[in-house]
Amino acid sequence: MTKTFKIPESVLVVIYTPALDVLLIKRADAVAFWQSVTGSKDSLHESFTETAAREVQEETGINCGPGTALAAELLDWQLENVYEIYPGWRHRYAPDVRHNTEHLFGLQVPDRTPVRLSPHEHTDYQWLPYREAAQACYSPSNAEACLLLPRMCTARGPQ
Repeated sequence: MTKTFKIPESVLVVIYTPALDVLLIKRADAVAFWQSVTGSKDSLHESFTETAAREVQEETGINCGPGTALAAELLDWQLENVYEIYPGWRHRYAPDVRHNTEHLFGLQVPDRTPVRLSPHEHTDYQWLPYREAAQACYSPSNAEACLLLPRMCTARGPQ
């Protein structure tokens, strides 16, 4: 049997409310690892937007795919981070892969949007003001994305 490796191209989706409260989810496979929605492409042909919508649905139960009420709220921030993959997760990638390219998105949702976690991936969630969310994030690139939120909302225009 051939091992299937993860594609080192992923998304990070900052889900937030109009008040700039950010949804953080706690990973099931790590202690105190709070993050936004993240996930790798399923295939090289899958677009980053498709990956973002799929991962949001899988990890939170929030549907922002094409034709949904939230589809227009999923915005490509046109930003990427390239980072070294943590040693504990390198086994998921081909042996020569050491870096991942992460594409950033924002998704504005109404206050009190229900969240349904995927229990094999996440054990808890919380909504925090964006500065507090940044402090709670395990990943430096995730923290930076939370802090970009006011600027990205301004660039988006009137809500």
